[in-house]
Amino acid sequence: MYKVIPIIHVLSKLGVFFSMLMLVPTVMAYLLDDGTFSAFARTVLVTLLGSVTVWLLTMRFQREMRVRDGFTLVIMLWVSFATSAAMPLYLALPGIGFNDAFFEAMSGLTTTGATVITGLDALPRTLNFWRHMLNWLGGMGIIVLAVAILPMLGVGGTQLFKAEIPGVDKDSKMAPRISQVAKKLWLFYSLTTLAALLALHWAGMGWFDALCHAMSAVALGGFSTHDNSIAYFNSVAVEWTVALFTVFGAVNFASHFSALGNRSLKVYWRDEECRMLLLVLFGSIAAAAAYLWQQGVYASPAESLRFVGFNFISIGLASGFANADFGTWPLFVSLWMFFLSNVLACSGSMGGGIKNVRALVLFKFSLREMTVLLHPRAVRTVKVNGRTIPERMALTIMSFIFVYFMTVVLFSFLLMASGLDFVSAFTAVIACITNAGPGLGEIGPAHNYAGLSALQKGLCTVVMLLGRLEIFTVLMLLTPAYWKK
Repeated sequence: MYKVIPIIHVLSKLGVFFSMLMLVPTVMAYLLDDGTFSAFARTVLVTLLGSVTVWLLTMRFQREMRVRDGFTLVIMLWVSFATSAAMPLYLALPGIGFNDAFFEAMSGLTTTGATVITGLDALPRTLNFWRHMLNWLGGMGIIVLAVAILPMLGVGGTQLFKAEIPGVDKDSKMAPRISQVAKKLWLFYSLTTLAALLALHWAGMGWFDALCHAMSAVALGGFSTHDNSIAYFNSVAVEWTVALFTVFGAVNFASHFSALGNRSLKVYWRDEECRMLLLVLFGSIAAAAAYLWQQGVYASPAESLRFVGFNFISIGLASGFANADFGTWPLFVSLWMFFLSNVLACSGSMGGGIKNVRALVLFKFSLREMTVLLHPRAVRTVKVNGRTIPERMALTIMSFIFVYFMTVVLFSFLLMASGLDFVSAFTAVIACITNAGPGLGEIGPAHNYAGLSALQKGLCTVVMLLGRLEIFTVLMLLTPAYWKK
């Protein structure tokens, strides 16, 4: 039987780190005196004392982290951190059950942006800030932050980094040491968030709204401080500022570093993945905007472009903001937008879904197979950005895409069996597995997830975690081979 005590020891160290992070909203609650200080203080105290106690009790089991340790620890971490993050919501909000608080916390950490809370406009500011802070921490990844600033904990950074960071090319490094990679990522992420904060304030948001939306926009998190999301502000400047940073967050951060290093925007266009994102996204926006205007859904081309453009960028890139009720659009337009959320975001970005590069590789291998069928003696290699894709990687990608869509099918049937209609069930699964947030029907932008049953919320919570950790990380623990010595 595989022993988990050494993993629990490392988890306790990270629990101490997470309790330190929770001091930020705790201090904020004390300064604002909005009635949430007790909830945060008690959560910090319990998390800190519990983590320190476990740390001391398991210290003699400390050892070097192995590959499978990383996968086990990442799942345990996300579940335990979501539990701790849910406690202030549970303690401070009257009438909210722990299941709902856990759903909200998991939604925040996985950057899904689905919410069960109504009356966000009247929510205590510290709780609203905490929700958006969870979006921000989950966007880049809490473990990446821990690896960046706490290497002295001996957390086994490389194995955790690979286990948590989604994408195809997990071994590419922008710096020789994994801690340096994490530091560069978080520094750039923080500076981008600061730029978003200043831009949103300039666009017309107050400082608090600007801070919260900057954190959720860059992280592609989708949480808002208002029930009406971005529609609350009714501002073109705000909408396109959010849209700009959403696109920025959906591009591979390695491309951003390369563009900065070369001081040229041409880097983005030369990147096949980024080029595909821009072409498909803006081509879809143009076609859908023209269609909705022609159908009389919007009175003018400019109005149609405004609402179609923002929502296609937000949902198509798995962020989750909305400035219109796209549930009233023709169904195939809305479904195309949700299809894009599965394939558009780049690897190494904040986005969810199968990632653009996987779709690109699958498409190119499909073309190659058709060519080989026509010309059996032909020898063709598949390249992305000038790099040859090994057959082994192609098989891994195909396996992942198969498991991904089978997961969508399975959980859609489970939600329908629990009582949801097809459109609500299907789009709920897509919204959760891509971490996009709102869906259609009962969980559309005019509603939220509060009306779902406890079972339905539980299923959606599982799908959020599967989507954020890219399925294999979670399913691996269910295989007998994983637990063999």
